[in-house]
Amino acid sequence: MKNSFVELNARQRAFALVDAGTGRELVGALDYMISPHLMPQGIVPESDDGVVLVKGKVADKNVVIISIEGKFQGGGIGEVSGAKIVAALEQALHDNENGIEVYPVIILDTGGVRLQEANYGLLSISEIHNMVVALKKYVPVIGLVPGKVGSFGGMSITAAILSYLITTNRARVALNGPEVIEQEAGVREFDSSDKDLIWNTLGTQQRVQTGIADEIVADDVTALKDALTAAILEKKEAHRTEKVDFFLSLLDKVDFSQPLNPQEYRKLYRENVAQPHQIAEARSTDQAGTPSRGRAWFEALTGIKNAQTNVSTVLDATVDGKTYIAIVPDANNNLFPRVKNGEVGLKEGFAVAAVVNRVVAEDADKAEKRPIVLVVDVPSQAYGYKEELMGIHIALASSAAAYAKARQAGHPVISFIPGDAVSGGFLAHGLQSNRMIALADESITIQAMSKASAARITQRTIAELEEATKHVPAMAYDIFNYQKLGALYKLVEGIASNDPSPANVAQIEKLIDEAITSAQDDRTLHFRYENPVAKASGRKATLAMRQAVADQW
Repeated sequence: MKNSFVELNARQRAFALVDAGTGRELVGALDYMISPHLMPQGIVPESDDGVVLVKGKVADKNVVIISIEGKFQGGGIGEVSGAKIVAALEQALHDNENGIEVYPVIILDTGGVRLQEANYGLLSISEIHNMVVALKKYVPVIGLVPGKVGSFGGMSITAAILSYLITTNRARVALNGPEVIEQEAGVREFDSSDKDLIWNTLGTQQRVQTGIADEIVADDVTALKDALTAAILEKKEAHRTEKVDFFLSLLDKVDFSQPLNPQEYRKLYRENVAQPHQIAEARSTDQAGTPSRGRAWFEALTGIKNAQTNVSTVLDATVDGKTYIAIVPDANNNLFPRVKNGEVGLKEGFAVAAVVNRVVAEDADKAEKRPIVLVVDVPSQAYGYKEELMGIHIALASSAAAYAKARQAGHPVISFIPGDAVSGGFLAHGLQSNRMIALADESITIQAMSKASAARITQRTIAELEEATKHVPAMAYDIFNYQKLGALYKLVEGIASNDPSPANVAQIEKLIDEAITSAQDDRTLHFRYENPVAKASGRKATLAMRQAVADQW
């Protein structure tokens, strides 16, 4: 173990990868840019907020190593750490756009969102996804997952979007941790005490054989650097989120009512052949779907009654030059029982990606790209054993990446939020938008995780969790505190989430058109940093970190 990479801390890992004498740390511990959200909760902050940036060279190529410290808050991403990652990626993008090749490398040792800064974590991770998609037009963005934490939560979605993923056999990759699945779906769905089950399902031996990771390397500094060097020099790219037809074809072959073990799934994966899948536009029918706020508003905005498509949980339609997309519940969904309540699961992520990719392809030669309007009412991602075995994070990554590509290609992407916007579901369907419009309705939940699971993961009671939200708006579950972060384009007063009356619909349509005009020449997510609420309070720490990285770059 004397040359172990896993046993090193984040800073040691970053400097171990760059060529000797070339490494220079940016915004390090002595800059003392700490999270402002931890001390109010009685948590000791870290002087680098758990993320280390090192610029240097690998095989004479410029690199920036972004190393996440798994020992600090489980490698969770908060406002400052997230801004540090996004700012480094953005500077690398600027260099590449100007003809200076810089290869970003992300060392993933992370549980995903830092729940003590929940909604800041979701925003930051969506911004990371956006930058990775933009960078991949120029250079591969390489990921390393050494362990001991692995790559979980929203950062597993990041792992799926990355160009190439190198792992050791001491790592795991998954959207939902076993404890969270057990909390949300029960011990019969996933027993978090069964270590063999966990490693056989989420461990990298299984993940490499089913396309979730690309390479397993011995836990050795030299071996990992050699693998990284090859990935950079050969510009390795797995195109994971572009294999939408492959995964939809694979889903056609899986019977979710029957048991499925890792060995059986590997066989299905090896034998699968991609077939074209067309997601039909919604049409009016005589059969009402499962009621939801998202469905009601989709139907009201499009004029389609009892809307149905060939994927019961995904509705899309182009009306008056705008493409509307909604993810909706289906109480009779026996094929995928974990999405009966509107959760975003395997089918939903890949189907949405197929719709968005089709829109982008159809408009590729048009000077004016059609707006894409997301009707957001997603209570979470799906929690299930088969979902994790098959890589639900790839499904969500496919959707998120498709929306990011559409926006970067010139499509205004607007979210209208009349319902819940939670966790990975929100990352997949909502957070890649130029502008977000939400109803000022106290029934709307907007958060990174359910209270029960968040309390369990942060080792608090629900009462203690609720007390903490009084001091940190990003931890709160309501739309009014969310507005304080500066993420919203408009918070609409006076319209109930369950009331898409003609007058209310007309008002929302007007706001959507205004948002489209506002976003017409903006292919970025910079509005979140540049609006008055963000500048005054909501993203002050983000802006300070962005400036610090730019100054030291």
